[in-house]
Amino acid sequence: QVQLVESGGGLVQPGGSLRLSCAASGFRFSSVGMSWYRQAPGQERKLVASISSGDSTGYADSVKGRFTISRDNAKNLVYLQMNSLKPEDTAVYYCNVVMWINNYWGQGTQVTVSS
Repeated sequence: QVQLVESGGGLVQPGGSLRLSCAASGFRFSSVGMSWYRQAPGQERKLVASISSGDSTGYADSVKGRFTISRDNAKNLVYLQMNSLKPEDTAVYYCNVVMWINNYWGQGTQVTVSS
């Protein structure tokens, strides 16, 4: 079955950095696009970044220039490098893949940006 497992979240100070990882299994990873979403308390889950099977990328305006999504097809991993973190980046971050009509999500990893 499809599995997505996020890791790398934690507590960091404003201006700090984190790298999130998503380990994927149960599907042909190299053939599909992957995305990162985040959900802050009381808010909708929003798209943060996406990467295609051909390594083209897209970002939400709020993170553009600070976050970088990448993938390692040999390891079935998707990364989200987060730099210059702000308190408003605080959220649960989720890895996502869409295959046909099905949305698959990881369990999420908490990122808290606070002094």
